[in-house]
Parts: sequence; structure tokens; C-alpha cells
Amino acid sequence: MRQATVYIDSEALQYNLNRVKQLAPTAKIVSMVKANAYGHGVKDCLAALAATDAFGVACLQEALEIRELGHQQPITLIEGVFSADEMQSVIDNNIEVLVHHHVQVEWLLAHKQQYIAKGLKVWVKLNSGMNRLGFKVPEIIDIIQMLKAEGFSCVLAMHFANADADHHPLNEQQKAQFLQVKQACDPIMASCCNSAAIFKWPELNFDFVRPGIMLYGASPFVDRSAHDLDIQPVMTFTAEIIALNHIQAGESVGYGSTFVAEQAMDIAIVSIGYGDGYPRAFQKQNYVSIQGQMTRVIGRVSMDMIAIDVTDLHAPLGTEVELWGKDRLVDDVAIANGTIGYELLCRMSARPLRIKI
Repeated sequence: MRQATVYIDSEALQYNLNRVKQLAPTAKIVSMVKANAYGHGVKDCLAALAATDAFGVACLQEALEIRELGHQQPITLIEGVFSADEMQSVIDNNIEVLVHHHVQVEWLLAHKQQYIAKGLKVWVKLNSGMNRLGFKVPEIIDIIQMLKAEGFSCVLAMHFANADADHHPLNEQQKAQFLQVKQACDPIMASCCNSAAIFKWPELNFDFVRPGIMLYGASPFVDRSAHDLDIQPVMTFTAEIIALNHIQAGESVGYGSTFVAEQAMDIAIVSIGYGDGYPRAFQKQNYVSIQGQMTRVIGRVSMDMIAIDVTDLHAPLGTEVELWGKDRLVDDVAIANGTIGYELLCRMSARPLRIKI
């Protein structure tokens, strides 16, 4: 049987959740499990996140999946509902909405009595400079005050555009606007910290933090690894060596013959490719790990196979190769691919075997 396998480490996920608690001890944790738990498989991850205070998802379908799996923690739709007819399902399933434009506010007000009776909070999004979703100052102050007067329990929410950058001027602008609105609407619950902000600005943790990528053991920073941050990779992506070849100087490997051997070498063919979610277009030299030892990927990635250099390595047929995980960090693979770890994790295909450990 072809062995391309994704291992999901429940203990690592629990470790990372506890890391959030260490960094934000007074805040409640809204664990982000959107996009199938960042590609890790929401079904496999929810039990390990049982100690979280709440879940965050992008859409109603994701929230209903959590409810169908039997989990009763609060859930927040971080993009709100997409149509008026979703509101009744939201209320019936005790799901909280975020509002970021006026039509959503109208839908919310139309269901005011039911929503409030369920004790559900409404999250109100501030657009402080990212310019995706939300109300700008001073409009958001009027909306929050109106919702509070109508009897709603509100959470002021914001998302940083550059929390991973130390000196970006928009960070201070966003902080200032958030604090301005928070003060104007006091008392109000508040939430603005994603993974990067949880590490950088503990004074901004407030009532709720919203960890995402750090839960899964990947870094929100370009210049700080998961090991630097004391978080543990949750996903280990592996495949096996299915063929061994000895080639001479001048021989090429793979489509386009882009790799040409400069000397005699041993290569191994590994049962993985872009059909499994392994990236194809590398801008820098990429590596895999065999028993903790890094070795380079050579030639183009195919749909089902890659070639690696195993010269001077003990790597017989059937040897397990770590594509990313504990040794070869997904963030390092992403850098070589010119992208971010988030993308590689989220675009995993359903093809590899998944095993929860």
C-alpha cells in the first residue's frame, strides 16, 4: 500500500493550548479551528482542545460540524452570517456572530429577543486599517452604543495586519484606534490578539485571545521558529522510499531535467507529490528529514513522487521520510516554497492516510 501519512499529535496540540494559557492567563481562549483546523482535521483536533473556552470558525457550516461532533463550547463566526436565513440556525445552535456591516446588524436586530434570551454575545468588528471587514471610527462607537442600548452583550474585536512585524507603523495606529473605541464604549469586552500578538503584546490580551497557527505548532513569525517559541508541531507529514537509483555525473532527474548530477550519486524516490499537498514550485533548496538527518530534494516535484539525495545515507526501501514535522519544520518548507506555513497546512489533500496519535 502507498504510504503517504499525516500524523496528528494530540499531546502537542494540548501542549500548545497550555502555552496560550501561560502567555494569556487572565483571558479566555477562542481556539481557531477554521479551514478544517488549519488542515489538521477538525474531528481529530477538537478532543485535544476540549479545555478551550470557545472555538472560532469562518462560516456556519464549520460551526455546525462542531455541534454535530458533540462539542458545546461557545462558537464565534468570525465573518458573521452570510444571509438572513442563517440567523435562526445560529440561534438554535447557540452560535455567536460577528457583525462587520450594516445588513448584518439589521439581521441581528430582527432576531434580538431570541439572541439575547440565549445569552449570546455579539462581536463587533473594528476596521482600524486592515480594510477587509469592519466599521471605522467613529461609526463603530455609535453601533456598539446602540446595540448595548438594545440589550446586547458586546465584544469589541479587531485583527492586526502586521502583528508579525516589529516596527510596522500600522501596529501603533491599530492599537490606538482599538483603545480609543474601547474607552469610548466602556464597559465592553475586548479581543484583538491573534497568535503573533499573544506573544508580543500581553497588555492587549484583554477578555479573549484568538490563537490560530500557534496551536498547530507553526510560527506566526518569519524570524522565530516553533522551537524558539516553545510550541510543538502537531502535524508530521511522511512518506516512504519506493525506489533507489544510482546515477552518474551528467545524468538528469525528473521532469524538465532541471537537476543534473555533478558526480555519481544515490537517489531515492519517495511516494509523495503535489497530488498529496506537497508543494511543487520551490524558490530555494528544499530538504526532507530521514531519522533527523536533513537531505536535499532534487529535481521537480511530480504529482505522486519526489527524488531525494541519499548518497552516504542508510536509506533502504521502505524508509520513512519526514516531509515536515518535528525535525523539518513546515515553516522552513514554506520559506523554500516562497509562502507561509499556514498555506501548506491548509491545502493538504485528502489523499494521505491520517492517523491521530
